[in-house]
Amino acid sequence: MPAFRFEAIDQAGKTKKGVLDADSARGARSQLRTQGLTPMIVEAAGARARGTHSQRLAASKRLSQREQAILTRQMASLLIAGLPLDETLAVLSEQSEREYIRELMAAIRGEVLGGHSFANALTQHPKDFPEIYRALVAAGEHTGKLGLVLSRLADYIEQSNALKQKIVLAFTYPAVVTLIAFGIVTFLLSYVVPQVVNVFASTKQQLPFLTIMMMALSGYVRHWWWATLIAVVVVIWSVRQILAQPGPRLGFDRWVLTAPLFGKLVRGYNTVRFASTLGILTAAGVPILRALQAAGETLSNRAMHGNIEDAIVRVREGTSLSKALGNTKTFPPVLVHLIRSGEATGDVTTMLDRASEGESRELERRTMFLTSLLEPLLILAMGGVVLVIVLAVMMPIIELNNLVQ
Repeated sequence: MPAFRFEAIDQAGKTKKGVLDADSARGARSQLRTQGLTPMIVEAAGARARGTHSQRLAASKRLSQREQAILTRQMASLLIAGLPLDETLAVLSEQSEREYIRELMAAIRGEVLGGHSFANALTQHPKDFPEIYRALVAAGEHTGKLGLVLSRLADYIEQSNALKQKIVLAFTYPAVVTLIAFGIVTFLLSYVVPQVVNVFASTKQQLPFLTIMMMALSGYVRHWWWATLIAVVVVIWSVRQILAQPGPRLGFDRWVLTAPLFGKLVRGYNTVRFASTLGILTAAGVPILRALQAAGETLSNRAMHGNIEDAIVRVREGTSLSKALGNTKTFPPVLVHLIRSGEATGDVTTMLDRASEGESRELERRTMFLTSLLEPLLILAMGGVVLVIVLAVMMPIIELNNLVQ
């Protein structure tokens, strides 16, 4: 039975909004009138809003990572408790505070009641449920373990969000320090240096070379800052256009994996995503080739994604998963060894989970080490720049004092 979103006015003149099930829009209006409401707007739930303003709002709507994790966790809990899927979606639609989520759940429920599978219903909303999400749901429906798969999927989303948040927070302080330092140096060069140094320039005194260079840099900052800004924008745009092409992007991603410090971070982050996703897929009973292909899609590094495609070819030819991944020389040896142990014991899923947890902890440790190394380096760099500016200002004063004596 389709779901319809409505706006109606009660007898007191108050506006009410919500979602209800009906055979048609006409039937929905009849239900509202039976309840003593005067229908104003009745339209299919999830339908694209009309009008320029509404289209702009609809385009900006989507589930956040936090909302996706909460919905997945709630669905898993209700399904494991024995509630049918359509009733689960109805409960989520009724209890959601955000209107967009209510309409989304109602629209998915309407597709399910119309005879579509849950995975096919999610396909109508690719913004909110990515391909890997839909693949896991399809695997859960196929094996009859949808509740357990959604529970593991909720764990994966929460852990992924927590890891991203830790990495972002770790690099926030160095970014703020860099921004403040840049602002202070710009202020010194554009205001302080000209005010002080011009006094000595008017005395026709021979200025030190460092002071002359600082005056030239100050003049450039004051009069040609816009040229620097344009150049930076052009460079960023050019780099993005170049990296949008497959060849340069692949070469760049290969270089990133070998870059000092940051290369291990990129490798570790992608390894965590790959191992976690592959563990969920294998636990859901997805065939290994399909699981490898889906897990490979979660990799943001093109070089590592290409290595997974090579591994898929080797596994299809009969090579074990551990040996296929080991031949790529890309993934950490710990992951390969744990998969080999899982193949020997017949429990690859548990070993993938252990590899994901271990690599996640190692990634956090490396992130903390890198940020703890960046902070003193930024402070030293800031101190060095300020020292050069102070010397450029003080050297004429010292020379003038020597001449007076």
